[in-house]
Amino acid sequence: MTGSRKDVGSSTGLGRLAGVVGPVRLLVLGVLTVWAVMHQLSDTVLPSLARFSPFSGVWQDILFMLAGVVLLTGGRRPEKGWRLIGLGCICWGAGDMYWTLELSQLSSPPVPSWADAGYLAFCPLAFFGILSLARSHLKMPSKTLIADATAAALATGAISAAIVLKPLIEHASGGTLSIATNLAYPTGDVAMLGLIVGATALDEWRISRTWLLVAISIVCFWVADSLYLTSVATNTYSQGQAYNGLWYATPVIAAWASWFGFERGQVNSMARGTRVRGIAMLIAVSVAALTILVWSGFDSLGVPAIVLATLALVVIMVRLVMTWRENLDLLRLTQREALTDELTGMPNRRALVGELERGLGRASPEQPLALVLYDLDGFKHYNDNFGHPAGDALLQRLGGRLAGCLGNRGTAFRMGGDEFCALIDLSEVDLAIALGATGAALSEAGEGFQISCSYGTVVLPAEAHDIPGALRLADQRMYAQKRGGRASASRQSGNVLLTALAERDPGLRAHLHDVAALAAETARGFGLSHDEVEPIQQAAELHDVGKMAIPDAILNKPSRLDEAEWQFIRRHTLIGERIINAAPALHDVAALVRASHENFDGSGYPDGMSGREIPLGARIIAVCDAFDAMTTTRPYQQAMSEAEAVAELRRCAGTQFDPEVVESFCRSLELKRTRARSESRPDAPSARIPRSPAPATAGG
Repeated sequence: MTGSRKDVGSSTGLGRLAGVVGPVRLLVLGVLTVWAVMHQLSDTVLPSLARFSPFSGVWQDILFMLAGVVLLTGGRRPEKGWRLIGLGCICWGAGDMYWTLELSQLSSPPVPSWADAGYLAFCPLAFFGILSLARSHLKMPSKTLIADATAAALATGAISAAIVLKPLIEHASGGTLSIATNLAYPTGDVAMLGLIVGATALDEWRISRTWLLVAISIVCFWVADSLYLTSVATNTYSQGQAYNGLWYATPVIAAWASWFGFERGQVNSMARGTRVRGIAMLIAVSVAALTILVWSGFDSLGVPAIVLATLALVVIMVRLVMTWRENLDLLRLTQREALTDELTGMPNRRALVGELERGLGRASPEQPLALVLYDLDGFKHYNDNFGHPAGDALLQRLGGRLAGCLGNRGTAFRMGGDEFCALIDLSEVDLAIALGATGAALSEAGEGFQISCSYGTVVLPAEAHDIPGALRLADQRMYAQKRGGRASASRQSGNVLLTALAERDPGLRAHLHDVAALAAETARGFGLSHDEVEPIQQAAELHDVGKMAIPDAILNKPSRLDEAEWQFIRRHTLIGERIINAAPALHDVAALVRASHENFDGSGYPDGMSGREIPLGARIIAVCDAFDAMTTTRPYQQAMSEAEAVAELRRCAGTQFDPEVVESFCRSLELKRTRARSESRPDAPSARIPRSPAPATAGG
């Protein structure tokens, strides 16, 4: 407990000390400000004040150094930059004090001296102090702003060099070390002034209160130093010049800047856009650099000024190139965004119009182009049940599959919402195969949902010769198919029966779903429309509904069935037909279920139909049901591999199965395998439409 009280007391003591130091520093700043004003008056309108000691001798250096101490101890928020500037002020004051006490009375003071060391220390310390403040309070600028700052700093340096360096170089005398010392003064001033101007340019010429005070402080020092150096070089210097007071105002103004500090948001972060102020200042910098170069043609300004002005113009030209490239990149980005769907990254409707313009120009009867509009069925139900983020992910997934499926044989687009589009080059792929593959790519099913698609197709140029006509016809056909496919009564009735089946045998649901998916893909491979595929898919889902009337002992018997038990099994298609026919909307589905176990050679049941007498949908269901049964482990058999099952289907083609259906099924199965392998690899495209001849058309 004692320790806690001690800590609290210590903390309270520090708080009280901080509360005292702040007002004391503010009082010192007030005194220094009054002194700086009076000192300036003593050099200009009230020379009589110079008789008072605070405005002459070492007192002015002491007050100069006192302002440096205020900077060194920090303002409201101590920072490294202020400390460096304060240390520079103390060094300058110490150098001036040494000059006043030791060298001012000498007829030929030595150069360099300890006074020069103090004076010259100010420039690098202040330079790095300003640089530290700029890095702390200005966020990372763009390349163009850096170029602006560089050009501004070079142009400022050129002006300073023309004013100060020229007379110093012309009147330089003494040894090499003496000349180097004299030239170090204006060089340091040029660097500081260029830095302050460049840092201001980095913030697009917006100046906060604190930054303005720092700039005024440096400009005061530059003016005083420049006028002093030029007057000494030209032998026109005399005591009591008006600019003398500017030296001593420099640390006071900087100390006030440190007192105010940089509030959050006071120094603005770099804006990326081009502003009128920035352009105006860039023009001013260009004019300044050109003025220096033109002036040098009439009067020698010295090599440094000409070099700096030339470099400023070079940087400005580089900046113009950078601006041009940024604008070009921005234009490309804008064009790309205008032609790209934000969610999926696919080309959008505007891109489709442009592609259609080019496609209509090159399409011909020998090289036709198919425009296919797709609308997802079941997407709203999916979105409502699983949420919009899941819906967005589904759209991205299906869009990627569609684009990967087309490959280099077409282009996929997202029209918005749950609508997609494809432009397919029919010179390389059959339309029926393409529709089957793309329809499968835009289909997905899972627990509680099933996504499929309706589509409308227009062949160009045979069916349309302009973009509005092509889009209108494809849209009409798509919605005609969608309206025809919305057998809501049949779907609802089918869902009821599927639920009943799942309640009796939960494992049967997966089998029915797999058979239905295989049947739908195989049917699409024949180029069937959505209206024709839908009843086949429903019949595949419901083909075993009659087994609800078969005893479990027969269904799950591990050994071979006897003849009486086979009689029960053969009745399930008739039972299924009667159950399904209870829903009038499922009449077509019931007929397919009745015929789903007929064999191509007439050896099936219940009616002994053969060949094309058997409806195509029933022939498709028979192949898909057999494949799924062979690849699934049952109580009475082990599962085959897919390759073994395919070999068995082909062996029985012409007897149990329709050979054309078997081949169409095998193509769909291979497409499904390719797509699954592709989707298992990260960032891999979806399975592409195979380059193959059109499948044989089956009747029935």
